[in-house]
Amino acid sequence: MKESMIEFMKVREKLDKEKEFHMESLFKLIRQPSISAQNRGVLECADLLVTMMKDAGIDTKILDTEGYPVVYGEVLHPDNKLTVLFYGHYDVQPPEPLELWKSDPFEPTIHDGKIYGRGTGDNKGQLIAHVLAVKSLLDLYGKLPINVKFLFEGEEEKGSINLAPFIENHKELLAADIAYTADGPMEGKDQPSVTLGNRGLLYIELKAQGAIKDNHSGNKGNIAPNPAMDLINLIRTMVDDKGRVLIKDFYNDILTPTEEELNHIRTLPFDPEATAQVIGMHKMDIPAEEYYKKLCLSPTFNIAGFGSGYTGEGTKTIIPSEAKVKIDMRLAADQDPDLIFQNILEHVEHFNSASTITLDYLGGVKPSRTPMHLDIVQKVIRAVEISHNKLPVVLPALGGTGPMYVFTDILKIPSLTVPYANVDEDNHAPNENIGIKEYLNGIQTTCVAILHLGEQI
Repeated sequence: MKESMIEFMKVREKLDKEKEFHMESLFKLIRQPSISAQNRGVLECADLLVTMMKDAGIDTKILDTEGYPVVYGEVLHPDNKLTVLFYGHYDVQPPEPLELWKSDPFEPTIHDGKIYGRGTGDNKGQLIAHVLAVKSLLDLYGKLPINVKFLFEGEEEKGSINLAPFIENHKELLAADIAYTADGPMEGKDQPSVTLGNRGLLYIELKAQGAIKDNHSGNKGNIAPNPAMDLINLIRTMVDDKGRVLIKDFYNDILTPTEEELNHIRTLPFDPEATAQVIGMHKMDIPAEEYYKKLCLSPTFNIAGFGSGYTGEGTKTIIPSEAKVKIDMRLAADQDPDLIFQNILEHVEHFNSASTITLDYLGGVKPSRTPMHLDIVQKVIRAVEISHNKLPVVLPALGGTGPMYVFTDILKIPSLTVPYANVDEDNHAPNENIGIKEYLNGIQTTCVAILHLGEQI
């Protein structure tokens, strides 16, 4: 048996013996609420995480930001040449609506091979996998073959609003060769995945004010302005019926995909029936190449919420006095959310409306992209394959948004994400979960990545 396989089997045997401890470690984190949007339990969770990391043999401390703190940890050795920075977030989404949960969101419950609870998949289960992997390797070998650093923030679910300034002020402390994140769901059932970037985000809210009160739609129809209709008309000048955004210069800065990326996309597996089922659709009629181009390489314009007038039972004939719409745009590589917002502001100012329309900026995150051909990226991809005994699906970018630009743009290092959660984790929704198998495999994958980057597997 090859020496690398012997090491792999030693790790698997070690992890098998520690399954119960690994399960209870996650349960402990889930039981501590940490809802940044509601200012509930976040500091207590940071303290708990520090204790757990110190118990794992990691030199750990809390570092302040302008908001909730960063939990920083490191295991360094002067002989090690390579450093990995593990990123994650210990805050979670609000659990509401509570009535749709099958069990208490902060009391982990096992059902059909899954652990249910808020934060199981996003991101406590995936975050703690790194910590437990390092503990297991330190117990097994006494040292690591590479240096590891941990950056766990408490505001990702609020848009990581204080992370970039923190990174700017701690560049030397956070210096590394690659940033490694475990977050999000895998691409399919039992399908390991690696993503090399993510789309950015611009989130805005438009408000329209008509009359100072609601009016009778007959007595004042054609007279009183209708702010709901005005917002609809405005939105139709911002995006056409094919989804193409009409804002000035919206597409100007998008990074052109490389031939390597386009050729790679053409090789990716795609099951439209399974994907439709995950989304909650009856069917999906889209070719694989178009699916991945739209998901990874193209921006979006999405109405996240629209509110106005009467929406209760029966009828109420009114002209509403006000309306508002929330819009999020996912941004492709090199698009700038601040520049796009300024162009939207100009667009709104030039729109002729009977209602008074205001525009609010609710948040923005830059996109990120890491080249696929880098040796260290290929090593991580290989480590994921070794751990799962299966080739991972490698995506040029994640459809969703994360703060990975802080690594590629500020620290100037490659960044990738290896999802450990099951494809149906329902993150952000009631009954969020992570599969027991997926969770334990995640710990193993971090172990293998550390050893493979350190050339021990």
